[in-house]
Amino acid sequence: MAVVEDVRPLGAGLARSYEVYVRGRLKFRVGQLVYVAFSLDGSGMGFASPREERAGLVASDPRRFRLPSASDMRFNWVEADLAVLDAAEARELVVDAWRMVVPQKLSRAYDLAHPDGPGAG
Repeated sequence: MAVVEDVRPLGAGLARSYEVYVRGRLKFRVGQLVYVAFSLDGSGMGFASPREERAGLVASDPRRFRLPSASDMRFNWVEADLAVLDAAEARELVVDAWRMVVPQKLSRAYDLAHPDGPGAG
């Protein structure tokens, strides 16, 4: 089971990323773009995901992933249940979401600095 604290240090440490609270919800941003947002109770995590891939992601494991609300379908967004993700999966989703909002050179630099993936030793 993943919890907010499993990914919080990662999100805060990614290049150009910073935390904000909006109406009591923790969110990670790059500039004004939100790429991860947690539910008020910390049980769910919304994250940036390519719009053309989200239906497949949700279909691959509906226990873990779900589409955003109808009003948020216009965004590149998917939601996950942290209770059924492990910490490594949650960190990977955060990094993949971050990649969507930063220049490719920052994504490549991250890969060089972390060849074993997010949060690996």
